[in-house]
Amino acid sequence: MRVGDATAAVGPPRGIECVFTATDEVAGVDSADDWRAALEAAGRLSPNIVQAIVDAHGDRGVTAIEAVSERRVKRYRDFDVVVGYDDEYVVEDRGCTCKDSQYNLDPDEGERCWHVLAVDVAEALGELDHHDMWYSDVREFL
Repeated sequence: MRVGDATAAVGPPRGIECVFTATDEVAGVDSADDWRAALEAAGRLSPNIVQAIVDAHGDRGVTAIEAVSERRVKRYRDFDVVVGYDDEYVVEDRGCTCKDSQYNLDPDEGERCWHVLAVDVAEALGELDHHDMWYSDVREFL
């Protein structure tokens, strides 16, 4: 995956190859909501896009980018699943089974957990780890 260095203040997440081109200096992202469209159009994470994600979502955004770079975002036939530090979290319709989503965040205000953000980023970059099976069947064995 080719992703850009955020800025000196943010720095690249661990394990991410940093690519910076001259066009990244002028390609701005105007608002926190524009990062998804900019990411889909660019097909990679530029410094401006990474900065927009971090500006909008803070540490959750950084953790999401790290999860994508570590290929921890999986698409099954029935659900998207993000492998977290302690468990796997089901993401469906931009909602998540994690406690952060359930107790701390207001989806009506655009707040999302890092698992949902990771799915958004992986989807835009084509970096989903596809599994041609039902997660509900796999989960029984975990």
